[in-house]
Amino acid sequence: MARVSQEHLDARRRQIIDGAARCFARDGFHGTSMQGVLKEVGLSAGAVYRYFSGKEDLIAAIADEAVGGVRRAFEEAARVSPPPPPDVLIGRVARSLFENTGRGMSRQAYAGLIVQVWSETLRSERLAATLVEAFGGLRAAWTELVDVYRDIGLLDSDVSADHVARTLIATAQGFIAQLAMFGDAEPEVLENGLRGLMSMDLQKIS
Repeated sequence: MARVSQEHLDARRRQIIDGAARCFARDGFHGTSMQGVLKEVGLSAGAVYRYFSGKEDLIAAIADEAVGGVRRAFEEAARVSPPPPPDVLIGRVARSLFENTGRGMSRQAYAGLIVQVWSETLRSERLAATLVEAFGGLRAAWTELVDVYRDIGLLDSDVSADHVARTLIATAQGFIAQLAMFGDAEPEVLENGLRGLMSMDLQKIS
């Protein structure tokens, strides 16, 4: 029997995950059956179950990728020295995350899939653990970034780096939620809005 190459195995696994992601984005995690996934990917049950034991395994694999995609987008956007200001940085994150969604899905559908992953963590301890770990990594990385902002004089020293980091992450999460629900969220809107907030003269308020 001829050996199957690792490239072939990886491509088949990719085919299954992408097909399942389209099903989940279209019908929801709980509205999708394994039969629906098999029909979407055009493979036999044996071929799919060779890679995944069932729907929970597929959901976990997609959750890992979705959470990892958000984290990589943050890390890539911050990999500049000196780092760009927060408005530019968050805009880069949004573009990086949604420029090439692949899987034959729209930006809105992919954003919706990420939101589904978030909601599923309220039910699944397995997914919750994945998200907690990823969020911890994001907080740590962005706290370091905020410290750099402070060192170069862009941020007051009395502001908690962790609080600023969590606010930046929440801004990106809000963008994803708006895109999922309304479909009209664009990175430029996020950038311009943040730039406007950053330009406020707080002395005039006080």
